[in-house]
Amino acid sequence: MSFSTISVIGLGYIGLPTAAVFASRKIKVIGVDVNQKAVDTINCGQIHIVEPDLDIVVHAAVTEGYLRASTRAEPADAFLIAVPTPFKGDHAPDLSYIESASKSIAPVLKKGDLVILESTSPVGATEQMAQWLAEARPDLTFPQTHGEASDIRVAHCPERVLPGHVLRELVQNDRVIGGMTPKCSEAATRLYKLFVEGECILTNARTAEMCKLTENSFRDVNIAFANELSMICDKFGVDVWELIKLANRHPRVNILQPGPGVGGHCIAVDPWFIVSQAEGQAKLIKTAREVNDSKPSWVVEKVDAAVADHLSRNPGKSEKDVVIACFGLAFKPDIDDLRESPSLEITKHIAGSHPGKVLAVEPNIESLPAALALPGVELCAIEEAFGQADVLLLLVDHKQFKTVPSSTLEGRQVVDTRGIWFV
Repeated sequence: MSFSTISVIGLGYIGLPTAAVFASRKIKVIGVDVNQKAVDTINCGQIHIVEPDLDIVVHAAVTEGYLRASTRAEPADAFLIAVPTPFKGDHAPDLSYIESASKSIAPVLKKGDLVILESTSPVGATEQMAQWLAEARPDLTFPQTHGEASDIRVAHCPERVLPGHVLRELVQNDRVIGGMTPKCSEAATRLYKLFVEGECILTNARTAEMCKLTENSFRDVNIAFANELSMICDKFGVDVWELIKLANRHPRVNILQPGPGVGGHCIAVDPWFIVSQAEGQAKLIKTAREVNDSKPSWVVEKVDAAVADHLSRNPGKSEKDVVIACFGLAFKPDIDDLRESPSLEITKHIAGSHPGKVLAVEPNIESLPAALALPGVELCAIEEAFGQADVLLLLVDHKQFKTVPSSTLEGRQVVDTRGIWFV
């Protein structure tokens, strides 16, 4: 099987870098996305997301004619589906994006094509995708009915990259490849070997799905321990940052750093996929999710206490006179990704309940997100925030915040959820 044309469905934080890396290997890539603005931006050789060096790779690929974006699926030899998999209000997985992507590519499938689901998914999603394809194309055969002899190969190959380092990790990280049959796995391996320098490890689709969920659940449990520890230390008057540093001197202890919660599309979502399918068995995983989901409320309480303390020191002021500056909206440092961000949730809650001005400081975005389009909320620069704010809330340890001189913090009420500002 040769891959002269590859199609990537979904040109977001994973799909666009993946498309760009394939195109950088001089392979024709057609990117598909429902967002017309994103398609137009990419076709101009530009990018609509923040990811180091991605703009250079995309510009070169478009200029050289190897990458093109479209809003409609076109024939290709391999299709990679990298669309969102959020959960519904009750934490049940929402596979509607995968279903839509499957139905969009079904009309252009031909015998010998490979379809890969990259989206992080609950166990069984790859088989469900194959079923949707089969229903749309009864003239073709699929692995669930024809096994190794199927016309179409289907596999699940989850991404496992770190935002801010996506291009490097796409190439260097090992890749778990779970085909619906061994031949499906082999076909997917040949595709990824076009750029992956790490090891391609073959398994079945369900194991590959569970592997990604397990990785992120493991991280979520460990973060929950750190977040719970921070709340305990606050109750005891203990510096959690110093405590963790001391505890980590033990040769077999490696406690993570606490924060305002857990965000992003993966860690904040994936454990719920396991819980939704095995709640009776996933007790620790569910508890960790509940701990991390509760942390934003705890942070808001700390801000309320800081406002009260400021008013007690300034009896001539009312709550409406107090200006709160929230530093960071993204779910992690030095990116613009706001998906499932606890920082955004916290800022939104404060803006909705505080009668005074709320300043949002996020150097990686150019306009306020829709969630913060509220009266009294302004997006402003770091210097402007320090010039106005009475209460400083650090939510994300962006590099711009790490260089703030301690003298700037003096005389302010500071709530630091990341442990980088020491007053």
